[in-house]
Amino acid sequence: MLQHSSALPTSSPHQKIRWWVIWLGLALIPFNNYWVFASLRWDQGFPTTMSLFFNAIFVLVVLIALNTVLRRFTPRAAFTQGELLTLYTMLSVASAICGHDLFEVIITNIATVGWLATEENEWATLFHRYIPEWLALTDKNQLTVYFTGESSLYLRPHLHLWWKPVLAWSGFIITLLFTTFCINVILRKQWIEIERLSYPIIELPYQMTTTRFFRAKSLWIGMILAGGIDVINGLHFLFPNLPGLGGEFYDLHPLFTTKPWNAIGWTPIVLFPFAVGMAYFIPLDLSFTFWFFYIFWKFEMIFGSIAGLQRIPGFPFIFDQSFGVCVGVLLMALWSARQHLRRVFQQAWSASGASALNEPMTYRTAVLGLISGFLLLIGFWWVAGMSFWVAVLVIAIHLTTVTVITRVRAELGPPIHDLRSMGPDVLLPKMFGMRRLGGRNLALFSLVFCFNRAYRGNTMPHQLEGLKLAERSRSASRRIAVAMLLAMVISPFAAFWGALHIGYEHGAIEVWSGSVFNRTQSWLTNPMPVDIPSLIAMVFGLLFAFCLTLVRLRFFWWPLYPIGYAISGTWAVNFFWFSVFVSYFIKLAILRFGGVRTFRRVAPFFLGLILGEFFIGSVWGLLGIFLQKPMYRFIW
Repeated sequence: MLQHSSALPTSSPHQKIRWWVIWLGLALIPFNNYWVFASLRWDQGFPTTMSLFFNAIFVLVVLIALNTVLRRFTPRAAFTQGELLTLYTMLSVASAICGHDLFEVIITNIATVGWLATEENEWATLFHRYIPEWLALTDKNQLTVYFTGESSLYLRPHLHLWWKPVLAWSGFIITLLFTTFCINVILRKQWIEIERLSYPIIELPYQMTTTRFFRAKSLWIGMILAGGIDVINGLHFLFPNLPGLGGEFYDLHPLFTTKPWNAIGWTPIVLFPFAVGMAYFIPLDLSFTFWFFYIFWKFEMIFGSIAGLQRIPGFPFIFDQSFGVCVGVLLMALWSARQHLRRVFQQAWSASGASALNEPMTYRTAVLGLISGFLLLIGFWWVAGMSFWVAVLVIAIHLTTVTVITRVRAELGPPIHDLRSMGPDVLLPKMFGMRRLGGRNLALFSLVFCFNRAYRGNTMPHQLEGLKLAERSRSASRRIAVAMLLAMVISPFAAFWGALHIGYEHGAIEVWSGSVFNRTQSWLTNPMPVDIPSLIAMVFGLLFAFCLTLVRLRFFWWPLYPIGYAISGTWAVNFFWFSVFVSYFIKLAILRFGGVRTFRRVAPFFLGLILGEFFIGSVWGLLGIFLQKPMYRFIW
C-alpha cells in the first residue's frame, strides 16, 4: 500500500466527527439514492455492481474541492480527513441499500408480481394467495398508473397503496443491516487489528483525503489516460462517425470450434482501466488466485466434455461448489478467530461487558443485537407464512454468504464479487426438494430472491470498510458507527421515495421479475426432487477449501487461496478476469525489477486510472439522467 500522508487537515487520535457533518451526509442520501435508481431507469449503468461505487467517489471529489475553498476562507468549517471519509462511508452504505442487487430488485418484484400476471401464466391462481398484501402488490388495476407514468406519487390513493410494503420492507432492510453491523463489530478487531487484512478497495478514498494526493504527476497521467478514453468513447456514442477507443468485448469462444475445447463457453476479453487500477492494490498471490481459478473453471468444463459429464444437468455445478467453498472459508475464518470470539463473549456477559475500548459499540450490545436481529428476521418471514425451519435456514444462509463476502473484500479486494445463484431461494430447493418445502415456501422464495439475487453491492462489506477507514484516519469509531446506522435507517425510505416518484412520473421498470416468477410457476407446476449432484458439489467445494488451506499451511510458497475459488466462477467475473490478469503481470514486473519503492512511486498512476474513469463516467451518467436519455457508460 501507499505510505500514509498527512490528513486534510491532520486529526488528533480518535477525533470525533462533528454532528453537522453527519446531518450533511443524511441530507445527501436522497439525492444520492435518486442518482442510483435513475441510472437504472435511464440505462446509465449501474454504480453498485462494482466493489467500489463510482457515484460515491464522484461525490467525494466534489466534497474535496469544496473543502479546498473552505480551508482557504473558513478553516474552522473545513472537513477533517475522518469527516470526509465518514461522508464517503455514509454514501457507500446508502448506495448499497438502494443498489442494483437489493432495493432495485425489491421495488421491481413487489409490483410486477401483480402487473405481469396474466391468464396465460396463471400466476394469480398458482401463488398470489401465498403472498401477503403487506409484502407485495397483486392487484393489477391499481398498478396501471405506476407502470404507465404521467401521474404523481403524492396522491392519496397512491400513498395508501404503498404504505404497507414501504414500511414492511424498510423495517426488514434496517433489521437485516443492523444484524450484519453487529457481526462486523464482533469481528472488527480480529480482521482489522489482529490479522490486519489489506482492504485494497478503500485505498482510493483514503488516499484522496490526504494532502499530497493530487500533487502527484503520475496520478494526473492516469486520470487523463482513463478519463480521456471515456471522453472519446462518449463522443463516439453521441456521434458514431467519430472513432472510439475499444469498448467492445472480444470473445475467445468462437476460436474453439472442436470438442472438447468448445466447452469453455463464453470467454470475453475486455480491458477496463479502473479494474486494472483496482487490481494493482490486491496482494499479488491473491490477484493470481483470482484469474487462475477463472481459467481453472474453464478446464473443468473441458474435462466434463472429455468425460461426458456435460450431459449431467448443471455440470460443473459452479455455484454449488462456490457455496461449499464459502462455508469452508467462513468456518476457517471463525476458527482462526476463536480466541478473539471467546474474549468477545466473555466480555459481553461479564460485569464489565458494557465497555469495549475503541469499538463502535459494546460487545454486549453487539451480541444481543445479533441474537435479537436474527430472531426478528426469522419472525418476519414466519409471519409472512414461511415455515419456521425454512426461515431459519434462509437467514442463516444469507448471513453466511454476506459474511464471507465481507471477508473476501477485506482480504482480496476484487473489482467485483457476484456470487449470483447462491442465495437460499436457489439452494434450499436443491437441498430438500420442492415437494417437502411446499407451495407457500416456494412462492415466498420469489421475494427472498429480492435480497439474494446477487451480492455485488452488498452493504455489510461497506460497514466494515467504514470502520477500517475510521481506524486509518484515527477517527472515533463510535461516531462513524452512528453515522452508518443513521444512513441505514434513512436510505430505504429515500430509495422508496426516489423509485416511486420516478415510477409515477415516467413509468416504472419491469426488469428481472418475469424470470423469478416464471421460476416459481415452474416449481409449482413441476416440482423437482432433491438435487443429489448439487449436494455432492457443495460438499466437494467445502472439502476443496479445507485442502487448499492445509496446503497453504504446509507450503508457505503456495499461491492459491480458497476465496479465489469461491468468487472466480461467477458470471460477472467474465468481465474482469482479463483486467486482473494484466494488472497482475504489471505489478509482478514492477516488484521484480523495481522493488517496493518503485511500486509505491507508480501507485498514484493506478489510482488515477480508477479516479479518471469514475469521474468522467459519472459526468456522462449525470448528463444522461438530466436529459433523460441513454448516454455512454463505461461499465454495463
